[in-house]
Amino acid sequence: MDLNKTYENILINELIVARGCTEPIALALAGAKIFEVLKEIPLKIDAYISGNIIKNVQGVIIPKTNGKKGPIPAILAGLIVGNTIKELDILTDFKKDDLPLLNELISKNIVSINLAKSCKNLYIKLEAYTKNNDKITIIIEDFHNNFTLVKLNDDILYSKKDLIKKKKEEYNLLNIKDIYEFALTNDLKRLKPYLKRQLDYNYAIALEGIKNSYGSQIGKIINDHSSSLKEKIKAYTSAASDARMGGCNLPVVIISGSGNQGITTSIPLIIYAKENNVDEETLYRALILSDLVALEEKKDIGRLSAFCGAISAGIAASSAIAFMENKSLESVSHTIINGLALASGIICDGAKASCAGKIALALESGILGYEMYKNNSNINAGDGIIKETCDNTIHSVGRLAKKGMKQTDKEILSIMIDK
Repeated sequence: MDLNKTYENILINELIVARGCTEPIALALAGAKIFEVLKEIPLKIDAYISGNIIKNVQGVIIPKTNGKKGPIPAILAGLIVGNTIKELDILTDFKKDDLPLLNELISKNIVSINLAKSCKNLYIKLEAYTKNNDKITIIIEDFHNNFTLVKLNDDILYSKKDLIKKKKEEYNLLNIKDIYEFALTNDLKRLKPYLKRQLDYNYAIALEGIKNSYGSQIGKIINDHSSSLKEKIKAYTSAASDARMGGCNLPVVIISGSGNQGITTSIPLIIYAKENNVDEETLYRALILSDLVALEEKKDIGRLSAFCGAISAGIAASSAIAFMENKSLESVSHTIINGLALASGIICDGAKASCAGKIALALESGILGYEMYKNNSNINAGDGIIKETCDNTIHSVGRLAKKGMKQTDKEILSIMIDK
């Protein structure tokens, strides 16, 4: 397997555009597929959704819906759009004139939400019924835009084999040494358009979050009360999340299925580069490293879990700052090890306004991890879950998140839905 080509393909497949939090948008995508097939609005939709999807749709505003939250308006907004061609950027086609129909459909209570049990962490199944007694079944799983079944009555219109095994083989090739070498030597020709789009889109939403009031305004608060480079990095990155969680209509480029992670792997690098006159090529190379390190951190954990994904992204971004400063593999590795040692216990209790604060905490830990390295004060193997190498430490955190926090994930959801 050509490692360079594999790494390029991984990034190209990951760096896609999304408008709004990706869990409600995945529900919207599933809803759109219903109309795309039926060419009509059904009488009833039964939704069976994994707990991790449910917890990530409860607290975020869906763009262009006049402040609505939750799985029902997400599914119905997609149903109204009725076209899946733009995938996770689907709501760019939801118009202001569509709001009355959305409100009407919500009032009719045509959607029921059910917790899908014994399923994957990322799982959406919609069953819709028409006045002619037709039934359509839609399944999305593993990835936010990954349809695995489209079925009309007994006819399978589309099905896809499980992608996880093939993807796991590719992602298992991610390791710190090869990521570092790839970031240092890639010719950038193929990747540059995707990297540029990530920088442009994500910085635009950061500026929007700094300028206007969204959510808990964590980015604005940090920005208004500090002046250091570290605080500016935290402010702009958090502000982008404030805007995104608060229903801002600007698109972002995601990584590991997450807009917050795509924001966090990129904006700190932009701010650092602007303040230190870093050249464009170095910035692109650092972004490659940041994105791929985040993916290596998540490869054992999965897309959704009880572990806060912003931690992985924040540590990855900090290691990329280390890369920009001195280009050494040692600095990158120790920044990751130190950062994970400081912040690997932060839970994910759903997508919401306070995600911006967790992003700030992740960057605080990552940047402190780099400062520790520069002062020759690293956290050593045997300290808690820290291992001899960077890759083994990442694996330890992945094991903690996937296996150790399995019951934690269930308890988080139980607390969130407990009335």
